[in-house]
Amino acid sequence: MRPITALRADGMPIGELSRRVGVNIETIRYYEKIKMLPAPGRTAGGHRVYGPQQARILAFIRRGRELGFALDEIRALLDLGGPGKASCAEVRAIAKRHLDDIRAKINDLTRLRRLLGKTIARCSGKKVPDCPVLDILDSQHGKGPLT
Repeated sequence: MRPITALRADGMPIGELSRRVGVNIETIRYYEKIKMLPAPGRTAGGHRVYGPQQARILAFIRRGRELGFALDEIRALLDLGGPGKASCAEVRAIAKRHLDDIRAKINDLTRLRRLLGKTIARCSGKKVPDCPVLDILDSQHGKGPLT
């Protein structure tokens, strides 16, 4: 990961961190609560003060989420030592599992697209007692898993 130069975060309050990294304040607090983001220092008045390391970790988490990684996967990557420290083989294994999950989702979506396309084609659009689109949504009429 390239060094963070645009995020000079020395003594930065939570609102500034939120704006610079593009993460909601409540989300920052949540990441602290679940121990993904190290607890920040505090001012004498008790306000959170973030440094460049917290900004970098938060940007890493945000980017991981944008790429569809689950929080547990991002935590595992951070636990490996974070950018520049982790074993490439361990990171590769996590990324491969994520890619496998993406491929499975794409297959599910492809089956769903076919099913929905066929169902819409069967729909006359007129008022009838049985609607194929509603039938596939109704658990009593639906045929179970996507086929």
